[in-house]
Amino acid sequence: MERLNDTYFRCFGFRNFAPRIFLLLLLVSLPLVNPWVRGDGVGYYAFARAPLIQHNLDFTADYQHANQGFREARLDPVGNPKDTFRTATGHLDNHFTVGPAMLWAPFLICAHVAVRLARALGVHVVADGFSLPYLFAMALGTLLYGFFALLLAYRVACRFVAERFALLATIAVWWGSSLPVYMYFNPSWSHAHSAFAVALFFWYWLRTRASRTAFQWTLLALISGLALNVYYPNVLVLAVLVPEALGAYYAAWKGREHAPPLVRLLAYHFLFCLVTFFALLPTLMTKYVVYGGLFETGYIPISQWSWGSPAFLALLFSANHGVFSWTPILLFATIGLFLFARKFPAVGLSVLCALLAFYYFMASYPDWPGISSFGNRFFVSLTVLFILGLSTLFESAASLFRSRAFASACLTAAMSVFILWNLGLIFQWGSHLIPARGAVSWRQVANNQFRVVPRQMVSQLHTYLFRRKDALHQIEQHDLEQLRRTDRP
Repeated sequence: MERLNDTYFRCFGFRNFAPRIFLLLLLVSLPLVNPWVRGDGVGYYAFARAPLIQHNLDFTADYQHANQGFREARLDPVGNPKDTFRTATGHLDNHFTVGPAMLWAPFLICAHVAVRLARALGVHVVADGFSLPYLFAMALGTLLYGFFALLLAYRVACRFVAERFALLATIAVWWGSSLPVYMYFNPSWSHAHSAFAVALFFWYWLRTRASRTAFQWTLLALISGLALNVYYPNVLVLAVLVPEALGAYYAAWKGREHAPPLVRLLAYHFLFCLVTFFALLPTLMTKYVVYGGLFETGYIPISQWSWGSPAFLALLFSANHGVFSWTPILLFATIGLFLFARKFPAVGLSVLCALLAFYYFMASYPDWPGISSFGNRFFVSLTVLFILGLSTLFESAASLFRSRAFASACLTAAMSVFILWNLGLIFQWGSHLIPARGAVSWRQVANNQFRVVPRQMVSQLHTYLFRRKDALHQIEQHDLEQLRRTDRP
């Protein structure tokens, strides 16, 4: 315990330099931010744009301004939404969550005020929610939430390992996982927001774990409600509370010293559930308006999921967006979580409960590959856990070396290999050197990594940075060609 507290103190000491490194990386990577709305992002962004601009939940304009692939499937020849996408209430289908819109709201409101002021001064800019100021505000908000997720995860890891290992692990997961795709390239999707909400929940749960007041239980419930508003599967992250609650009830039943009374425990847990439910009202009310039912999500009913035959191995190792096959650094992060559970069992048991519950849930989902996902995007939510696990593994591996400097150099070199591989794979996926949907050929991937990517990346990056519109149009055309080939009999 003394070692843990000492590590925590040093990590948050005045001389701590890691946040400066993170900020530098953020500023350097800022030009990669891509202010566009595409695919699933159309639904997420519509929940922000329509209420802000139109003061309703009519998503017709969002359908009409969507990317070509989205429009072709949902609009008739004259550009009106097809009746098949109307719900029982007459609204257009939007089964995506409202949480990202809630988190974007401060950024988009500021953008809207700025646009209205600019128009009053005679500047020609459209105040419809689709012009560049709105899209940039949305993309910047997503980037910052992803960044805060990394900072929170780093702080969590610093409670248990030395700062240098937390730093290396945070950078490794930042650039070696699926997260950068949804922080930078597809900012209108929900995954960076989900990583933030889960990291915030886990950080506050850990901070208040020893003893919570009624106010702290209320705040934890509000954070959990935010996490569920952002991404429904985050309900599995709440499994960290189960071992904690069972231990607390057992201690109260045994009448152990410092254990809270049983009645107080029941009251706190009831308060948590009640506040979490009320925090979900934005989701419940929007679903009632769009679908006519508070608990109607628009997704495949969970009764039709593969609960009895989950895709356990495929989810991890399939060429069709497997978690470990596409982002192998997460395999080592997961190994590290089991090491963490062994070193810190009181917290580790709760972590494993959340990890395994989430794994079973996603393995049972009929669309577990995530269609055009990079890697398996669903697991971006667990960024904080992966950073915790990888930092634990790094510290354990470093203990095998006599020299700390040599150990750090070896870990940095290994981390760099995984990051370079991941960035090359992101380039292949984004430029459609490999299929965005379905399984990939690992032989083709390896050939591209060593022969094609080094030749094309510089020129393509130049186009992406300085002729963004042309680059995105080319990406969209490649995606349409793949969709049409897939749809052919």
